Amino acid sequence: MKQKKILIITYYWPPAGGPGVQRWLKFAKYLPEFGWKPVVYTPENPSYPLLDESLMKDIPENIDIVKTKIWEPYQLAEKLNKSNKKFKAGQFDVGKNQSWKSKLSIWVRGNFFIPDARVFWVKPSVKFLEKYLKDHEIEVIVTSGPPHSLHLIGLHLKKKMPHIRWIADFRDPWTEISYYKHLKLTKSSDKKHRQLENDVFKNADITLATSYTDAENFRRNGANAICITNGFDETDAHSQDVSLAYRDKFVLSYIGVLEQLRNPENLWKALDELVKTHASFAENFTLKFVGRIDDKILNSIENSDLKTHILNLGYLAHDKAVEEMKSSSLLLITNFPNESSKGIIPGKIFEYLATGKQIISFGPNDADVSRILKETNAGKHFCYNDYEVIKDFILEEFERWKNGNLSENSQNIEQFSRRNLTGQLVGILE
Repeated sequence: MKQKKILIITYYWPPAGGPGVQRWLKFAKYLPEFGWKPVVYTPENPSYPLLDESLMKDIPENIDIVKTKIWEPYQLAEKLNKSNKKFKAGQFDVGKNQSWKSKLSIWVRGNFFIPDARVFWVKPSVKFLEKYLKDHEIEVIVTSGPPHSLHLIGLHLKKKMPHIRWIADFRDPWTEISYYKHLKLTKSSDKKHRQLENDVFKNADITLATSYTDAENFRRNGANAICITNGFDETDAHSQDVSLAYRDKFVLSYIGVLEQLRNPENLWKALDELVKTHASFAENFTLKFVGRIDDKILNSIENSDLKTHILNLGYLAHDKAVEEMKSSSLLLITNFPNESSKGIIPGKIFEYLATGKQIISFGPNDADVSRILKETNAGKHFCYNDYEVIKDFILEEFERWKNGNLSENSQNIEQFSRRNLTGQLVGILE
């Protein structure tokens, strides 16, 4: 039986690291099992903030990968201000940490590059892909953003070739993402962002969201939106033996990128107080970071009594990061604190779930993450202004660890396996 073809237009593809690359990498991995042949269109010379060669092993054999060159202005931005290298990962300084150079760079980014700095890839990609689609039997195209400029490629192709089915996949929201209000947009720039977003919602055959709340918000704005969350790959979850390197310590781990807008300051205060007042906790506690932690956050923690309890391993390849998750006692996840971010479900929560470890989460009240933790019995969600309840939860988990009682008690996590999620996607495609 001949496989149907789906063209995946994505900026992030191995050797890119981080969670953004994994969603469509994993879909591409399992789509052939369901009768679909993925074809990937990606930049030839991208400027990735993180690299992870270990993800190359997940690229399906014999997959067609089509590449064209892209021009990005990040080198110019980094010459203006070294901290602008954060832009590539959607991060920047906020509040009192902003210099005048940061403010200027953010203003330029928000108002000159709409929707983002990859917008210069749109026109050449449309020209290239219009011919490619005519020469190949592609049934469906997918655009995955951010960068949301990729949705403009889909929008132009859909208008030129209306018979092609188009799925706009939003790994994060566009104008509803928490840092949008920090972009220092003029009224005309804000209007343009929203108009482009609206055009995508109205013209895409299907808009995919990665959270329940985002799907609801997209539907309210006129999109035919469906939620397919991110997930965990069973082959990742079971490919490594659990490390015993930290079995003699109670290890609270954060895996990934931690930026200023998602900094759980009350957690650090609670841990600092526990170290000062609880001798047994101080003797056994380790705070482990794997990934990229904002320097200002790290400096703040190192200026407390937690300094001697920090284990900072830096960025590790994905398979090694999974090992570090498994060798932890408690796993930390953070989201933006504002109400508009309750629909963001950080991708690593699903890999956390696969470990069976308990999760401590921070974000707005009634967040989608909280719903998942309740459904799976996998941890507890807190608001950023909580304090005493945070201490109580950590002490409770510490006592369980001390008594050898950190058993795996999560449930119903199979729904989030990458293979099952790909099955959901195929149901939509067909």
